[in-house]
Amino acid sequence: MKLAVVGKDVSLSQSPQMHAFLFAGMGERCSYEKVSLPPERFPAEAEGLFARYDGFNVTIPFKREIMPFLRELSEDAEAAGAVNTVLCGRRAGYNTDGDGFLLMLGGEGIGLAGRRALVLGAGGAGRSCIRKLSAAGAEVSVYSRSYERVERLFGEFGGFTPLASADPAPYDLIVNCTGVGMHGNAGSPAGRELISLCDTAVDLIYEPAETEFLRLARECGKKTVNGGAMLFYQAYFADCIYLERKADAAEAKRLYAEYQRGLG
Repeated sequence: MKLAVVGKDVSLSQSPQMHAFLFAGMGERCSYEKVSLPPERFPAEAEGLFARYDGFNVTIPFKREIMPFLRELSEDAEAAGAVNTVLCGRRAGYNTDGDGFLLMLGGEGIGLAGRRALVLGAGGAGRSCIRKLSAAGAEVSVYSRSYERVERLFGEFGGFTPLASADPAPYDLIVNCTGVGMHGNAGSPAGRELISLCDTAVDLIYEPAETEFLRLARECGKKTVNGGAMLFYQAYFADCIYLERKADAAEAKRLYAEYQRGLG
């Protein structure tokens, strides 16, 4: 299969080696390219992607912009309002972030039923995580710098408590779904006082491996999880879509362990 990752700047993306590894682990082969596009060129270039590739992954800032070019959306893509995986032949869009997120938590032994979770951020990644956490039985609260966005989200599917401010309170789990902490956007989306009251801090950011948010949590003696495993697992679920095969959590975890050993 001929695949690619498409984003504003994917020059440092780990996707080519990750997907090549996954395809090989499932007994298949693929070519995988990196396509960086300035946002102003995306509308003119998007149509050509369907002719050049069998499928492609979409990253920042085109997860919503690709949607008008598609004929069908998966339930998760509709719920998230964002697409990260495209099957070109059917012009179908999918979002595997939520499934990757849940598998990452499961791999860390983090239970969700009846647990109190605070999600920071209500963008595409936040939407996916909120829905998956709620469906798994967690008591979810959501804070974003834009309270209007949180209110709109609550109006769409509910299932969580909207917060106008992230005041210090005890949570089993705090999840950073914002971009705060990535290179060029330093800082933490939560202060030490709030972090000190949680059990586990999860950051969807995987580069750097330890954000300021996770550093504060580690200093407070909390369990910390970065987004590296989620990145791998969402890629695994995407490749299962490309290959039209059923995803298997045990297979995904085995492949991730092998991938980590290779990196080590």
